[in-house]
Amino acid sequence: MIAVARNTARLEKLAQQLGTQISIEACERSRIDTPFLNALRSRYPGVYAVADSSGPFQASDDRLPRAAIGAGLHYVDLADARDFVGHIGNLDQDARSAGVAVLSGASSTPALSHAALDRLLADARAVISIDVSIAPGNRAPRGLSVVKAILSTVGQPVRVFRSGRWSEYAGWSLGKKVTLPGIGSRPVALCETPDLDLLVSRYHPKADAIFRAGLELGLLHYGVAALGLFVRLGLIKTLTPLARPLRAIADLLKPFGSDRGGMRIDALLINDKGDLARRVWTLSANAGVGPYIPTLPALAALKMLADNSLSWRGAAACAGIIPYDVIAAEFAHHGITAEQSETAAPPPLMKRLLGADYDTLPAAIRDSHDVSGVLVLEGRADATSPDGIITAMFSRVFRFPRGGTNMPLRVEMRSENDGSETWTRIYPDVTMRSNLRNVDPFTHCLDEVFGPVAIRLEWKATDSNLTLHIVGARLLGLPLPSILQPRSSARESVDNNGRFHFDVDIAMPLVGSIVRYKGYLTPRCAKLGSLSGNWEPLNITIMRPPKPHHS
Repeated sequence: MIAVARNTARLEKLAQQLGTQISIEACERSRIDTPFLNALRSRYPGVYAVADSSGPFQASDDRLPRAAIGAGLHYVDLADARDFVGHIGNLDQDARSAGVAVLSGASSTPALSHAALDRLLADARAVISIDVSIAPGNRAPRGLSVVKAILSTVGQPVRVFRSGRWSEYAGWSLGKKVTLPGIGSRPVALCETPDLDLLVSRYHPKADAIFRAGLELGLLHYGVAALGLFVRLGLIKTLTPLARPLRAIADLLKPFGSDRGGMRIDALLINDKGDLARRVWTLSANAGVGPYIPTLPALAALKMLADNSLSWRGAAACAGIIPYDVIAAEFAHHGITAEQSETAAPPPLMKRLLGADYDTLPAAIRDSHDVSGVLVLEGRADATSPDGIITAMFSRVFRFPRGGTNMPLRVEMRSENDGSETWTRIYPDVTMRSNLRNVDPFTHCLDEVFGPVAIRLEWKATDSNLTLHIVGARLLGLPLPSILQPRSSARESVDNNGRFHFDVDIAMPLVGSIVRYKGYLTPRCAKLGSLSGNWEPLNITIMRPPKPHHS
């Protein structure tokens, strides 16, 4: 093996450990060209590939893979930059003509995530959503390039396929917590990687394709999210210049947290029996071996190229090319464990809440609560709100629409892993989001949570409508006295055109009316998580041997 770096001090220490297995060359990455590689080949006849782990790839160009192609060498990198990996296909024809493989992203993403998904979704009839998360331990080494790569997208607009359409969300938003076996709960948030595109192009999910990453310590994870607000507000252009000081702060906190980390993939799908199911793949690494995980797909690729078991040629993202079993063969050597499970997805929340009464509702109302994965409704709404400081304050805190006539309205209803549902109402100038949880089918009550406020709602179903009213409220978990509880008169029905109709009136004691909004909604096209329809077997694009590309 020949190791090339700008600063060879660390390589020399590594060479001492490996003895004669490694040779060292000093060179800037940007200066490695075809003549340089040809010179290496003449000195070291056994050289067959270039492995690039330099990073950050967000600021890299394709000169190195082009140089490798020119020298007749395979090329494998650990890139996680969306554009770099996404554009590597531009070199496909040149790579085929040279008879070499150019694999970009032979790392945790996309190589390992897609290898795991190819197994996880092998017999799926359709995919509703895919959620990939990476959560390293706090004591894992943090190279400056990694820190820069993370900070480069925090607060920046990131294009994401969510609720069946492409939208923009701020980097390090869409936060949640994931559970890893033997490790526990970890916070994760939206992170821009090639998977945001590749999950959509290879698995064709009907609703979501999300990639998240996180920091173990809440102070660091949520601190980065807070700094991202300055970017979102336009106060600073990017967090990248803060990479060195933030890395220094993170190093000071290394004694805290752990050296355990892992990955998790959640997939909501229609299985081979036609049932809605959740499948989960997890990977857990203990005792400081987490940093090996990103290198294992590249190692597997290099081994396959060395023994000619990988006959694929061309240039592409390393997704679906290296089989899972070849990558996983390295897990046991490092004490890495992987698990896979499947559970039946629960019925829609409203059906669990109302029980048999749910079936008495008109079809238009049932269809507007049939949240099997993600349900998107679109329609029109009117809203009125009295003028005044107090009403404006309530509308701002709870994100109520202030006023308007015949406004376009989109409602995204999403079933969460814990059985709750998140409802997002998107008006022209405001987005109102809440989470419905703590279902009690005996009282037909549930909590609708707006940040620190939880409103207890009682629902009543008849053969013509669905009504609800407030029976309690809590702030930060503490019950509010009646005089501080909001009042609501809300009714769902069917209008003269057979559409789902809603009418919600919200008021406060001593204040009076806060807002009233009403309108109609219809499901957008086919329901994204619906079990209706004839599902065809999922067509996953897998690029594997023994089908080589020829020039």
